[in-house]
Amino acid sequence: MAWVYLIFGGIMEVGWALGLKYSDGFTNMTVVIPTVILMILSFYAFSKSLKLLPVSTAYAVFTGLGSFGTALVGMIFLGDSVNVLKIVLVVGLISCIIGLKFVSGQPETEDGV
Repeated sequence: MAWVYLIFGGIMEVGWALGLKYSDGFTNMTVVIPTVILMILSFYAFSKSLKLLPVSTAYAVFTGLGSFGTALVGMIFLGDSVNVLKIVLVVGLISCIIGLKFVSGQPETEDGV
């Protein structure tokens, strides 16, 4: 369950990162409110994952998923530049995240949660 929380938190990180872009420096309240909610959900899920996962692995995966997702959304939907090197680096990033999952050696379930 810790990995589910961690992945959910990483996905929420993508949402709040994009929200920051459109918040106009926290002046556009129709964007600020959902952005803050996504931040809270993201960090709540991340903190839940830390009950079982080591902080070094969890933080790397959490920020990596956020970076990967934000880069992907930027390239696909927001007109960010796309080139071969950028794609190779983003694929390398997600490969490292998946690798951390396989080498973490942590149990899949958590008692009491």
